[in-house]
Amino acid sequence: MREDINVDSLRKRLEERQKTILAGKEAQKKENAVVELDQARVGRLTRMDAMQQQAMVQAAARLIDIERQRIQTALSRIQSGEYGYCILCDEEIAEKRLQFDPSLLTCITCAKEAEKK
Repeated sequence: MREDINVDSLRKRLEERQKTILAGKEAQKKENAVVELDQARVGRLTRMDAMQQQAMVQAAARLIDIERQRIQTALSRIQSGEYGYCILCDEEIAEKRLQFDPSLLTCITCAKEAEKK
């Protein structure tokens, strides 16, 4: 376990964000409902708007699920004592990088390399 970072503070931030995500999932269920295709009730453009809105909500939900998975992985790494080390090269992740986003799993060098691919 790294001694140079305040792991407890970062863990609390991760847990708070995880709670926020789980609370938001309940509200999202309403917005993810199937779009009605009854032309008598809804005009064509309104229905297309609703379908576009639904697609945007689904895309946002996928991004939130990815974030939730990263948070869960970071929390697991805290418990195992592996937190703060890059999952690709095993080097330390900069403290400022972890302060910015405690769920990050890679160092800046590996993140840049992955971005190039």
